[in-house]
Parts: sequence; structure tokens; C-alpha cells
Amino acid sequence: MRQSLVIGIVAGSGYGLIALGLVLVYKSTGIFNFAQGEFGTVAVFALWGAHSAGVPYVGAMLFGVLAALASGLATERFVVRPLFSAPRVTLLVATAGVALFAIGVEFWIGHSQLRFVAPALGRLDRVSVFGFAVSDQRLLVIVTLVVLAVAGAFFFSRTNLGLAVLGLSQNPLATELMGISAERLSRFTWGAAAILGGLGGILSAPLAGGFGPGFVTLSSLIPAFTAAVLGGMNSLPGALVGGIVVGVAESIAVGSPVSEHIPGLPSVVVFALLVGVLAFRPTGLLGPRSTLTAPAERAG
Repeated sequence: MRQSLVIGIVAGSGYGLIALGLVLVYKSTGIFNFAQGEFGTVAVFALWGAHSAGVPYVGAMLFGVLAALASGLATERFVVRPLFSAPRVTLLVATAGVALFAIGVEFWIGHSQLRFVAPALGRLDRVSVFGFAVSDQRLLVIVTLVVLAVAGAFFFSRTNLGLAVLGLSQNPLATELMGISAERLSRFTWGAAAILGGLGGILSAPLAGGFGPGFVTLSSLIPAFTAAVLGGMNSLPGALVGGIVVGVAESIAVGSPVSEHIPGLPSVVVFALLVGVLAFRPTGLLGPRSTLTAPAERAG
């Protein structure tokens, strides 16, 4: 049980990184971004391709993040912006189309071959918790999530740019009348979310054992969405808490004796958590109010 707790915290930190991007987009635009996972997958493919070509690992990581950023900006420019005045369900379906398009391109370019990427940090026994060795790569995932969640909370509560992004989500017309460019804020939001997704994919891929087309979407999008809902869709620190809760729940389910008799028990647990939160506490653990409907109502 103790080892499951440690493993769950590490896995949940990866979910939390993806959830941060989901919350960022939802908090500023009221859109649930189905393409968030593919920003991470694109980053992993770019990292793998650059490193295989002889680029040093740090440079390859930077290239992967830039590839994710380019994907996010392209999605904002060619999909989100033309449909910004459309109903939010239209944009939701559009982001799902972006994800499917990206997965199709990944299959076309890279086929279904399983690929492997080395960790950024190679030491496997930096610390031992409850008899379980925690590698540097796992520590890097946890530290990155905590730093980004705290920085995001500070950004939205203490900076003029963060307040402007919130203003755009609540009243776009008033924001424009104040002389703030809605297009620039939209680019910033989607670019930042893409970087978060890219970091989530890059840091998690070495721990997953291998990756292929749709890697982050298939492995992490639903747990990350559950984490975002659990923490409160408007709360960046909530994404951190929700990711860890989901990761620990999955890890305990894997180690449970019942898992031998129920195939796919971890996925069942994640869906049960999602349904339970939506049914009994839609505001999430750190959400101040009904976060699942407020942005849509404001946009309407």
C-alpha cells in the first residue's frame, strides 16, 4: 500500500501537468480542450526525432516544447479563433477533431511502431520512500508540477496579464473596450496550455516504457480530465491535488487483489471518481462554485 502511494503520486503528477493545461484553457475560454493530450504527444515525437538525429537531450527537449507550442498556436489560429463566437459545444467538437487529425498524422508518419525515449535524468535511486526507490525523473515530474501549479495560481491572482485573461473569459467585449487585444490573450492562453501539455508528455514518456501515436491522449487525457474536475475546473492548484488523488486511486486499484478478477479496474476507478465528483460535488475540491457551467453561461 505504501509503495502504491508513492507510485500513485508520481503518476498523478503527470496527470496533473496535463490537467493544468485543461484548466488554463477552460478558466480563460470555457472550452474543454480535447487536443491537450496531442500537444504532449507531438512534443514527445519531436523530442524522440531530434534526439535520434544527434541533438543533445536538453536541446531535444526544448525542440519538443517548441513543437507543442507551435501545435497550440496553430490550433488557436486556424480552429479556435474562427469559431470563437460559435457555441462552446462546437469548439469542443473542433478540438476533438484536432486530436483525431494529429493522431492520424502520427500514424501516417510514424506508423504504429512503439518507440522509446530516455529519461532526462538517469539516476534511479536518488531517494527511497517506504522501500521504493524514486528516480530523478520521477522527482523531476513532481517538482515541475508543484512549481507550475503555484506559478499559475500566482499568475491569475497577482498579475495584470492573468487578470486580463480572466476578464476575457467573463466579458470579451468589455476587455476589448479596455484596449486589451482578445487575439493576443487567446494566443497566449493556448500557447501556455500547449507548453504544459508538451512538458507533461516529455516528462512522462520515459516512465511509461514506450510511446506511439496518440500516446498522451490514450494514456492520460481521461485521468487528467478527472483530475481537473476533481480539483475544480477553475483551480490550477486543484489540478495538482486532483492529479495526485487520481494517480493514487489508480495505483491502489492496480495493487488490489480484486484487480485480478476485474480487468481494467484502474480505468473503472477513474470513471467512478469522475461520475462521483460530477454527481455530488461538481465544484471540485478547490472550486469556489459551479465551475462546470459558469464559463459557458458567461460566454452566452
